[in-house]
Amino acid sequence: MPMGIVSDSDFDLEKSKLNSTQEPQSIPPRPVTGQVVDKPSPGRGAGNVEVPNGLRKLIGETSDLDGRQEALELARQFGISPSSVSAYANGSTSTSSYDKTPNQPHIDTARNRVSNRARARLMSALRHITDEKLGSTSARELAGVARDMSAIIKNMEPDTPKSPNGNGDKGPTFIFYSPQLKKEEHYDVVRVQE
Repeated sequence: MPMGIVSDSDFDLEKSKLNSTQEPQSIPPRPVTGQVVDKPSPGRGAGNVEVPNGLRKLIGETSDLDGRQEALELARQFGISPSSVSAYANGSTSTSSYDKTPNQPHIDTARNRVSNRARARLMSALRHITDEKLGSTSARELAGVARDMSAIIKNMEPDTPKSPNGNGDKGPTFIFYSPQLKKEEHYDVVRVQE
């Protein structure tokens, strides 16, 4: 019963229902009519073959950080072809759009994360190389750690786009065209009498 102002008779009727100890009368069951509808299955759904973009990013990141074999194994579990793994590792969303790389920033972020961690280990190893340790053999081990961390940093940093002149410079590019030299035999000779 909703709250509000009610008549005294309605109030007494409801109050008597609260105080009664006898069983309420059972209501006969009504026949249920309805239709059972299957819920759509989780995932892509029937007939949808598009790979979710989150999975594309994950496979591309796995290929870049853990290696191609790990990415192929992950893709195999989802029924994704090896050629699609190559496209996802490139940052593309499909093999047909290999030249467009919308997922490349995600892969670069993952590489930067690893690179930053290696850089922190490199700096820690360099801090522990002291004058005392330079005289002992443990400095060689620390130098090995520093060398390994710098190699990881070099391998993990995203590629910088190359400019047309190939040196990574983003400055202006000058192209000089020189005319082809022709020999005298290529020209028509006109003899003139004076």
